[in-house]
Amino acid sequence: MAEKFRVMFAGLESGIDQTQATEQLAAKLKTSTDKVAGLFEHKPLFAPSDQEKALKQAKLLASVGIKAKLQPVSQQPASIGLDAKQRDERIFDALDYITSSLIRLEEKLDDLEQRLPELENSSELSSTDNWQEKDLLDEEAYCEPVKKRSNTLLYSLIAMVVVLLIALGIVELFPDLFSFLES
Repeated sequence: MAEKFRVMFAGLESGIDQTQATEQLAAKLKTSTDKVAGLFEHKPLFAPSDQEKALKQAKLLASVGIKAKLQPVSQQPASIGLDAKQRDERIFDALDYITSSLIRLEEKLDDLEQRLPELENSSELSSTDNWQEKDLLDEEAYCEPVKKRSNTLLYSLIAMVVVLLIALGIVELFPDLFSFLES
């Protein structure tokens, strides 16, 4: 596995203002200035990458007047605490979102339940008792016995698999028996 590097802030070129460098870099990267400003607080701007890509990122920072250094990133031990903390934060954010969504759904259901009696009353007044005169539910259609299927296809497939397994066993036990097929 190749070693990963992270580009970290080391300083500014002489005569370069931090806000000017932030705006230029944000424009080049097409991102927010808040995210770029985090670089000056020693927060990573780019994800860990191989050395060649990290050098290109450092060159990009140098083009706007920001001095950068490459910091090797260990793969497992150092990042476990941060990853677990970030993972926990993401889980809590997701749970918070789910909880708020459930609360909104419950509120909508309450609204619908309050409207439902009004809708039922209006529909009862507009409809007549014609539904009782029509035989909408034919009980005989639901009482038909379930037709039993034939298992012929299943039995023939099982028989074919057994025959093929027997043929494979014979070929494995007696390889010289079918030597005429190889020539």
